[in-house]
Amino acid sequence: MNFLYRLASNLLKTMDAEKAHGLAIAALQHLPQGSPKPDDPRLAVKAFGIDFSNPIGLAAGFDKNAEVPDAILKLGFGFAEVGTLTPLAQIGNPKPRVFRLLEDEAVVNRLGFNNQGHLAALERLQQRAARSGIVGVNVGANKDSPNRVTDYVAGIRTFAAVASYFTINVSSPNTPGLRDLQGEAALDDLLAWTIHERDEAIRHTSRKPVLLKIAPDLSLGGLDDVVKVARKRGIDGLIVSNTTIRRPSSLQAKAHQIPTGGLSGKPLFPLSTRMLAETFLRVEGQFPLIGVGGVDSARAAFSKIEAGASLVQLYSGLVYQGPGLANTIKQGLVERMEKEGLSTLATVVGRAAADWQQWPIEGVD
Repeated sequence: MNFLYRLASNLLKTMDAEKAHGLAIAALQHLPQGSPKPDDPRLAVKAFGIDFSNPIGLAAGFDKNAEVPDAILKLGFGFAEVGTLTPLAQIGNPKPRVFRLLEDEAVVNRLGFNNQGHLAALERLQQRAARSGIVGVNVGANKDSPNRVTDYVAGIRTFAAVASYFTINVSSPNTPGLRDLQGEAALDDLLAWTIHERDEAIRHTSRKPVLLKIAPDLSLGGLDDVVKVARKRGIDGLIVSNTTIRRPSSLQAKAHQIPTGGLSGKPLFPLSTRMLAETFLRVEGQFPLIGVGGVDSARAAFSKIEAGASLVQLYSGLVYQGPGLANTIKQGLVERMEKEGLSTLATVVGRAAADWQQWPIEGVD
């Protein structure tokens, strides 16, 4: 598959980014049957009450409509996250809305939660319900919803029987006003209702962890508020982080010509990892974290773990490194563990958080 990807990559890079993504989904739908190679036992992670065979997951945004979660797992990922899913289907923002910054190995998107809605995804997830593999469901709110909290509650109710875990996405920069839900009062109300709905669902299915995905652009004071509410409401974990609205001065591409949308990929790594470390130190071990943003190698993944992540997700790295990336990262992690004499990754979670906290980031206190 890596050979085929290298053969097609130049062609894909000349195509509209969103069309290329559609081709990738179509290709995965025709992936040959089979199981991935068993993971090295040293890569196993237990988090949120779930046993992961390895810590590398595919972030939400790739498989928006739950079309290929099993194919993603066959690529060697320890878990897949589908969505973001909203109650009603919506087309998202006007095109073009996905832009590659090739020189920077980055992507800017302003998709706006384009998806086919709850019912279409539910049907697909019900069809795979008997299969193994960890598949999380990322839920959001419709752009024109009169009550966004009820949209998130509906997501919990709809997918309670088929989700391995839930992610509450309040951090996309592409739905107007969505990030306001990270404010203390609004977040407290949202988490109270979603946790209540999750607990109600326990009468009919097993308990599903609820995670919260936050923005890397929070002020440290804002992060304090988020962590305080998350701890108060008994959230199962945080995902740090979503895309950034910042445009670092280090960008080589003409990103200023794309003023709106979330930046992901390699340039997001320093900011997202600094915020991950800040979050780890504030959480004080109350719940695990997933580190996202700029992961494109074993070195980057290991750095996320050292900064405080129990698990790691990626997406943009797949665009530039190809479908073998998860397996490449896992191999690199095992080699690093052998070099350091590690029997588990748990022993290094957060060991460099204090160092990352000092990493200078423009606009972060």
